[in-house]
Amino acid sequence: MQDPNADTEWNDVLRAKGILPPKEKEEITEDDIVNMLENTIEKKSKGKDYDEMNKDELDDLEDEIDDEDEKMFEMYRRQRMKEMMEQQKKSSFGSVLEISKADWVDQVNKAGENVWVIVHVYSEGIPLCKLVNQHLVQLAARFPTTKFVKGRASVCIPNYPEKNVPTLFIYRNGDLKKQWVGPHEIFGMNCKVEDLEWMFGQVGAVPTEMEENPRKQIHDVMQSNIRSTTTGGDDDEDDW
Repeated sequence: MQDPNADTEWNDVLRAKGILPPKEKEEITEDDIVNMLENTIEKKSKGKDYDEMNKDELDDLEDEIDDEDEKMFEMYRRQRMKEMMEQQKKSSFGSVLEISKADWVDQVNKAGENVWVIVHVYSEGIPLCKLVNQHLVQLAARFPTTKFVKGRASVCIPNYPEKNVPTLFIYRNGDLKKQWVGPHEIFGMNCKVEDLEWMFGQVGAVPTEMEENPRKQIHDVMQSNIRSTTTGGDDDEDDW
């Protein structure tokens, strides 16, 4: 027996005669809506993807959308605007903010959903703290989606031991994810901006493209020197 739901000319004739009931409309899924909207946008935007458009371009495109597509477009437009606002909020850092104890909760613990916060607790007059602050200024400019703050130990953490500065804390969603306490944990005055970028990147606090620990090269050179010294000592012993 022929399937009455099949798309055939004969079934269309039977439906027209009232012999077969009208064919049920297929349910349109969310994926179908997305595909239809993307096809419409692609045709009317000359191939430019909607997520590459700015607000003005989205407004212009909306004027060209047919009434039947207006609802879908408005849904997409609102979603895109939300994404743009969230990205703008995340990208609004770019510098190192000075905070006090009173600012800590709002600026660190409540920095925003999924926002990484790097905190430098420092003391004035200590060369390494000054060096770390200089490095953080560079990193803050390069990674504006990460929030960088600094605070004097005497102001943020009363009675904080001076031997513990500089201290670096990393927070996310109010939780402490990582900490480095004291000069020895950040290589003292030998600390390079690349060292901090690598350290932060390993935690996930900055989207670094570094693939190798910059300290590995130093370690390899030291090992090579040790082997050379050892080999040289053996040669001298043989000469005797």
